[in-house]
Amino acid sequence: MKDLLKNLDKAFENRIRLGIMSALVVNSQLDFNALKELLGVTDGNLASHLKSLEKSKYINYKKAFIDRKPNTKYSATAEGKKALERHIDAIENLLRK
Repeated sequence: MKDLLKNLDKAFENRIRLGIMSALVVNSQLDFNALKELLGVTDGNLASHLKSLEKSKYINYKKAFIDRKPNTKYSATAEGKKALERHIDAIENLLRK
């Protein structure tokens, strides 16, 4: 059983972080407001989860200005995509047992 659990990633135990990664894997990039609307979370809540995923090197961001307003776009890294895939595979393996 321990072998089945070893590929579960703590970064994805929270539904918001799992939602962020899922959204970024199926979209090449999303901006902060799109993620906030999609997940139905507050600015602060989203920002803290994004920072956690950044520290894990699972997401990247690019800051720009659009009509003098800041705009931050996020994308999943190759490492983040692999980590999410391993996590989902681990869940599938647990369900098969």
